[in-house]
Amino acid sequence: MSSEDTQFEGMDWIRAELEDSLDEDFELEISEPALSMELRKIYKRRHPETLDRRIYFTELLALQAELIKLQDWVEHTGEKIAVIFEGRDAAGKGGVIKRITQRLNPRVCRVVALTKPSERERTQWYFQRYVPHLPSGGEIVLFDRSWYNRSGVERVMGFASEDQVEQFFQDVPNSSACCCARASG
Repeated sequence: MSSEDTQFEGMDWIRAELEDSLDEDFELEISEPALSMELRKIYKRRHPETLDRRIYFTELLALQAELIKLQDWVEHTGEKIAVIFEGRDAAGKGGVIKRITQRLNPRVCRVVALTKPSERERTQWYFQRYVPHLPSGGEIVLFDRSWYNRSGVERVMGFASEDQVEQFFQDVPNSSACCCARASG
């Protein structure tokens, strides 16, 4: 099979996925037309210029096809990938993670969102909480939580003492993220 045939096959797959996704979206809009109209009004107030849906879904599916290739490579080679999503609440981390994982195998790619630390975890070295969730060979792990939570979120929420925060700063590499978190704390 030539590379042109493979590309053509890929385009057929993308076209079928695009049509299926658009069908699902239109089906949802038809079932709740009043809600869809209101949501569209709210969205347009906040985001006046929107990307054409057909272009969006075509590009999304092409990128998801690349993620499938990455997944296959990780699985085949036994590599380990950890991806950390940083950002404030409602910054879009969850939506991005949803689109990344949408077409991937959950046995290869999983999402970890650490919860509030337990009493035992509060006494541990901060990074111990992450170790059990790190990827094994042939896995991709997406962390839906900032790695600098100890310096920011956990400090503000009272989950970490000032001593624990200072220890965290001693343990992590000197980077702009740490400096920013320390300055704003």
